[in-house]
Amino acid sequence: MIFIGEKINGTRKAIQEAILNRDADFIKKTALDQANAGADYLDVNAGTDPSREQEDMLWLLEVVQSVTDTPICIDSSTPEVIKEAIHVVNKTPMINSINGDPARLKSFIPFIRERDCDVIALALDESQSGMPKTVAERMAVLERIFEATRAAGIADDKVYVDPLIMAVATDQQAGLVAFESIRAIRETYPQAHITGGLSNISFGLPNRALINRTFLTLAVAAGMNSAVVNPENVALIESLKATELLLGRDRFCRHYTIAAKVEFSKK
Repeated sequence: MIFIGEKINGTRKAIQEAILNRDADFIKKTALDQANAGADYLDVNAGTDPSREQEDMLWLLEVVQSVTDTPICIDSSTPEVIKEAIHVVNKTPMINSINGDPARLKSFIPFIRERDCDVIALALDESQSGMPKTVAERMAVLERIFEATRAAGIADDKVYVDPLIMAVATDQQAGLVAFESIRAIRETYPQAHITGGLSNISFGLPNRALINRTFLTLAVAAGMNSAVVNPENVALIESLKATELLLGRDRFCRHYTIAAKVEFSKK
């Protein structure tokens, strides 16, 4: 399971304040805590006004990389910001994200190919109005995305597909659609990774942590092999390790027993 640490995101109030106040110590601690918890990538999203996003992103990258060598997931909707950020990262980054918008694909794919980056691909098309509601609509968008990435020589295993995890509070079928989408993606693009932000599923409901980790269990069974999460969430990691154990993906139960001794004891 590939974890992308979610916490360095300027849409979170504490992170936004740290960015605006240039509180490097707070950002460093946030980065180190996630890295030490086992994050494979640290998502870095300035989330500030477009007039200052590039400056803030470069500052964040400098601060984060001063305390950890965990690879960065550069998270921005602005190609210019990502192009500049790519030049200052120490390791080949992940790019978050592309979608089926032809203009976005045209802007992003050349430098993704040039740096051989992994990339998150959302199963939507920003050039079209409305979000895809069905599995078929998602798969139609992904067909266009993979046509473009393959034409550029980007291997399928460099692509992390986000199937669009929507709030079950507003659509009680959202969970089922997500699981069906994951299974369809796994069958159609077996070499690709499948990822997503778990917290979307529980938006607007009580005890969100319970819903999130239950969703993760079912999503992993359906074929998801990555997630954008808080890697310090011990209960979530417990559920994941138990799920992989029961699915026969933990040889000699090694990962579960090690986690039981180390991670679970933190509770």
